[in-house]
Amino acid sequence: MRKLIDRLSLLVPLLLLAVASVARAESDTLLGVKAKIALLTTDGVSVSDVKVDTHSGAVILHGKVGSETEKVKAETAVKSVDGVKSVQNLLQVVPSSIRKAVVLSDAELKEKVTDALGTDPVLKGAEVKVKSVDAGVVLLAGSTETLDQKLAAIERAYSVRGVVRVASEVRAPVTTE
Repeated sequence: MRKLIDRLSLLVPLLLLAVASVARAESDTLLGVKAKIALLTTDGVSVSDVKVDTHSGAVILHGKVGSETEKVKAETAVKSVDGVKSVQNLLQVVPSSIRKAVVLSDAELKEKVTDALGTDPVLKGAEVKVKSVDAGVVLLAGSTETLDQKLAAIERAYSVRGVVRVASEVRAPVTTE
């Protein structure tokens, strides 16, 4: 009996460490999703080429933005997300004059975004619609089954050439599962 207790006393701390590690990983995943949503829906920030990494509440931003103002706005948006402990902003400024602009009518853009959302297998079961488009700014509405689907919808809309910004009224549960 004593040997069993000794063995259990060795296993319990290891088990607790493993559970804490899994919880931290899930927390970082959720934090990363929330940070991406904040970036993708912040007015005045074009983040089609921005990556977000998280570790223990610390967020690292990588990629390119069009101006120093966008770089600061991106950092500010991520800092406002609940659970973010720190932000390391490694974004590079690449002037928008270097990027090729695609100009489509709002109706054409709405059709292209609607098609993109409809063909994305990740969005199966989601009820996301393009509510409006104004001068390249797309407003999404509806609901998703997961926060990951909400992020996928925003990223998918943002990936359509000609989209300047994506705003979201999409409702989603707070978990990533």
